[in-house]
Amino acid sequence: MNSSSRQAWVISCLLGLAVLAVYWPALGCGFLYYDDPDYVALNTHVQQGFDWPGIRWAFTTGYASNWHPVTWLSHILDFQLYGSHPAGHHLTSVLLHAANSVLLFLLLRRLTGAPWRSAFVAALFALHPLRVESVAWVSERKDVLSAFFGLLAVWAYVRYVEEFKAQTSKFKLFYAAALVLFALGLMAKPILVTLPFVLLLLDYWPLGRFPLGRRLILEKVPFMVLTIGSCVVTYLVQQRGGAVLSLAKLPLAARLENMPVAYARYLGKTFWPGGLAVFYPFPQHWPVLEVAGATVLLLLVTAGVVWQGRHRPFLPVGWFWFLGMLVPVIGLVQVGEQSCADRNTYLALIGVLIMVSWGMGDLARRPGQRVAAVCAGGLAVMACAALTPRQVRYWKTTETLFSHALAVTSNNYLAHYNLGCALTYEGNLPAALQCFEEAVRENPRYWLAENDLGFLLLQQGRTAEAIGHFQQVIASQPLFAKAHFNLGRAFLTNQQPDDALRCLRRAVALDPKEADFGFSLGEALLDRGQAGEAQGCFEKALEARPDFAEAQYKLANTLVQLGRPAEAVAHYWRALRLRPVFAPAASHLAWLLATAPDPALRDGPKAVELAREANEDTHGKSPLILGALAAACAEAGRFPEAIAAAQQARGLALAQTNRALADDLEAQLRQYQDGVPFRAAPGQPGDFEP
Repeated sequence: MNSSSRQAWVISCLLGLAVLAVYWPALGCGFLYYDDPDYVALNTHVQQGFDWPGIRWAFTTGYASNWHPVTWLSHILDFQLYGSHPAGHHLTSVLLHAANSVLLFLLLRRLTGAPWRSAFVAALFALHPLRVESVAWVSERKDVLSAFFGLLAVWAYVRYVEEFKAQTSKFKLFYAAALVLFALGLMAKPILVTLPFVLLLLDYWPLGRFPLGRRLILEKVPFMVLTIGSCVVTYLVQQRGGAVLSLAKLPLAARLENMPVAYARYLGKTFWPGGLAVFYPFPQHWPVLEVAGATVLLLLVTAGVVWQGRHRPFLPVGWFWFLGMLVPVIGLVQVGEQSCADRNTYLALIGVLIMVSWGMGDLARRPGQRVAAVCAGGLAVMACAALTPRQVRYWKTTETLFSHALAVTSNNYLAHYNLGCALTYEGNLPAALQCFEEAVRENPRYWLAENDLGFLLLQQGRTAEAIGHFQQVIASQPLFAKAHFNLGRAFLTNQQPDDALRCLRRAVALDPKEADFGFSLGEALLDRGQAGEAQGCFEKALEARPDFAEAQYKLANTLVQLGRPAEAVAHYWRALRLRPVFAPAASHLAWLLATAPDPALRDGPKAVELAREANEDTHGKSPLILGALAAACAEAGRFPEAIAAAQQARGLALAQTNRALADDLEAQLRQYQDGVPFRAAPGQPGDFEP
């Protein structure tokens, strides 16, 4: 190994170690409420393991409004390795970022033969605070993964050019490798669609393949075919998933005025990475002077780099790399509601860093100037190394992340909403309610916050207010099934069963695979005595979620009402297998095993066992369960225990002013005193049903 190779190995190792040191706090971050449930934490497809059904799902799904099968496969593999422990998932992202940093250094070194300038670019790329969002957020695995394949594709392309110039037989192999790696990168995140343009820039400098010839264009055609295909698929999937904002929601004028401002903000955050946040909201209008100033800045820089391009070709290459790689996410086709996002700069910022590194080297011609340039570069790297771990810590929890976003931005309705979601999960409902109210105040069109606001109001007993919010959500989002469901639940609370049934039926029609919707409709129908229709609802809920113990229990109750106790017994047992501590199911089953008219169904000892467990679980405070215990003891021939349990149950019922239940228990008590077990009427649940 010669000295140049040893130098490259040392720099590569230092880069990798620096990334691990700076991003080590990311391993202490958890899954965030923001997108991570969809990508990993609650995604059953990701959690099912790396098998053929999982692979097929990854390549065929448009889940989360994206088609990125390679990213899904990486999450599936991570869950296979680490399970639900966030540290392992973060470690994979950190290692990929370290690999990207080393790849960038080796690629620039091979292209330019300038190891220290390449190392400076790679070090700033590795340690800049703008990288934190892509590395510390599990859901942004697609950034580091697509960059990994994208940089490898560029490496393969450079090797293709070298082998083609040398007229060896390997150039076809490297060209094919570049195409395959590019395709894999697109399937990790389609932001790589501008890579063919980057390859043309590299042809100009440092590969020196210009003037533009027919071959340079033709060899990019397969890359462009992949780009077009990726663009079409991505647009269709994101539009179908509702992620693409319409011109009605965000007019073209607003998009056009945001574009130069976003470019300028990315530049500003490159040189002064303060006030970084997970979400930057669109303002009502950008000030005219700000739009004009950003536009003038972009035009002046563009004119300057073109003017200097003949003598300093790295300037136009770096500048147009930066401009071009941001085109897919600059907002002309707006996906999401952010005005800009730190993650968008993951690869784009390399262009600016090339301009800075080679520009400093070009200007520092004298020894004193070189020392000053080295010192300035070293200070910049050290500043990034100090700032980035601090930025990483904001990503520790959903609460810390969005609290920080609120501290550094204004009118950030999405930050208020997600902070409210985190507080709801923690059980801090009053604070969560305030967050949702603030989100709705800042953006009255943000229907997700309004829906959750209505949900918390409903929990607090402010039913009329909740109904108003759900109705407003439905007015703006008539196909949002959850709002119809929530409105139906609110109407049930407000004693409006007809309105409730109408809303619940609509929710089920919009999303028939949502088990909770069918279950709630079944409950409402059962309360109305429509047991036949309720049965179908519970069965569909169980099709959607076979482990839904509550639906098994309610289905069993429905079958009892329909006079089918034998089928009911089977479903009670299934409910108890799914949830062993389930007092209502145990007591209902005990009642049925004790009082069924059919002797083949009765089982006194088993009924006693079930009823006693249910009574222990409820600490002897339920007159219904004590009544079931009394019936079970009577069926088992243990009448003294039956009498004692019935007397205790009747006393509790009277204490609760439930006179009807107390009368039923008194009638049953008389039978037990006569040594006669209680029997439900044939085909009926009985006068007393726990």
